[in-house]
Amino acid sequence: MLGDGFHDIPPGKVAAIVTHLEMREPAPLRPVPAPDGLELRRVRDPEPDWYRDLFTRVGALDWLWFSRLRMPQEALAEIIRDPDVEVYGLFRGDRAEGLLELDFREPGECELAFLGVTPALIGTGAGRFLMNEAITRAWARPIGRFHVHTCTLDHPGALSFYRRSGFMPVRQQVEIADDPRLTDGFPETAGPHVPIFRP
Repeated sequence: MLGDGFHDIPPGKVAAIVTHLEMREPAPLRPVPAPDGLELRRVRDPEPDWYRDLFTRVGALDWLWFSRLRMPQEALAEIIRDPDVEVYGLFRGDRAEGLLELDFREPGECELAFLGVTPALIGTGAGRFLMNEAITRAWARPIGRFHVHTCTLDHPGALSFYRRSGFMPVRQQVEIADDPRLTDGFPETAGPHVPIFRP
């Protein structure tokens, strides 16, 4: 357990404060029109390469999302093809520009595993549209808890967005991990808001 005060982060690592949030009943939706020219479609049995590409464009380059990119191909496929995991793409034609992933593998619960849009859609209402879909689809199942977590590596508005959507913070953790720009081939320009400390 961390005590009060400052704690050094080892070189070569990144640190984030992770906030866990939940809702125990469906929150009121914040109406927004469907994004013009975009269509939300469930992707059944998604190909890992398709998923990794979308995941990278939505979160890796700007926000250092790396968890799914570090997974072996087989482990990733096992998750995203599980019948209790729903993967959706927000498509413009044949190209997905947004990601929504709902994980129902824990009985009576749903995790909002990932929700995000590519940089071109930030500020267009597409994120709110995805959140409304997430709330509606999650609570269409017999669940008693809908939960999500975000961290300080993510978009600076993510935490307030989740709170405005009806999620309540329930706990925080500190996560320390290898900097993916030093270990996983991420470009050094990824996550420009997070400094690199070389070992």
